[in-house]
Amino acid sequence: MSDSVRPEVAAFRELETLVRHLGDELAGFRRRALLAEARVREVEVQGSAPEALEHRALADRVTQLEHENAALKGRIDAATARTRQMLDRVRFIRQQAQAGAEK
Repeated sequence: MSDSVRPEVAAFRELETLVRHLGDELAGFRRRALLAEARVREVEVQGSAPEALEHRALADRVTQLEHENAALKGRIDAATARTRQMLDRVRFIRQQAQAGAEK
């Protein structure tokens, strides 16, 4: 009889351990949720202040300028590549003209 009870006892202990770990994890999630809710309330309170609105506007402008800067860098890189291609073509044509003049 004791052989049939042992798997049940082992399964119960395993289940008990899993429930304990689950409870610990749930408590951690609860702490994180409470901290996040407190932070949201803090941001909501600060978000109505004129300084916060100005800060948000400045942050948006910085983001916009960063995007414009990236676009301009891309255009400069493309123009540099086209200029190099044209310079290479001019050199080639010059070499061809010099080779034709020597003949």
